[in-house]
Amino acid sequence: MNSPTGEHGYGNLQVDRTGQAEAFDAIGDRYDEVFPHKDGQIAATEWLIESLPAGSRALDLGCGTGLPTARQLADSGLQVVGVDLSGGMLDLARRNVPEARFHQLDLADLRPGGPRDLGRFEAVAAFFSLLMLPRAEIPLALRTIHHLLTPGGLFALSMVEADVDDFTIPFIGSTIRVSGYLREDLREVVTTAGFEIIEETSYSYAPASVDVQPEEQIFLRCKRMQHT
Repeated sequence: MNSPTGEHGYGNLQVDRTGQAEAFDAIGDRYDEVFPHKDGQIAATEWLIESLPAGSRALDLGCGTGLPTARQLADSGLQVVGVDLSGGMLDLARRNVPEARFHQLDLADLRPGGPRDLGRFEAVAAFFSLLMLPRAEIPLALRTIHHLLTPGGLFALSMVEADVDDFTIPFIGSTIRVSGYLREDLREVVTTAGFEIIEETSYSYAPASVDVQPEEQIFLRCKRMQHT
């Protein structure tokens, strides 16, 4: 699945999502079975909720089934928008969080000047969604998130610590391509994109499936800074 690139730094970068959404369509609700314990994700979302004024707009990027993040945000009374490439995942999300609004979009569609404008948000959550991008695109995605946030807006990010770029792995009966950083490199790419890192936590995680390897998960709680 190819998406348009257009302006704002994408230039001639070829955005290739071939097979990524289809893999998650096939996985469906088995994702929540394989990753049943999401302590870091729940805690980072709780930080967003506690830090935001009532009724704030929050964007869940790569929302998957809507559990737990979109559900958690909606339960707190926030205005929730979810975005995912997988139509199958979005069908589940709409059932799990009917009061939220969900869109089948690529993050690249939301860049400044891109084909879709969902408005601005006081908070963005991107839990394990940016790792689906090649490294060359991750700084551009972070700049898009910066654009989507209001000044001083909050950003909760999680990645798997790994020194890989667009690397194919088996994943719950399918294959996906993933990228990662060592934590020092992740900090650098996030701060360069215009974010202040307020807090960093990490979790050693063993998924409930022999098809998914144990991993070190990094969670960053960030604030949007003005570009200098």
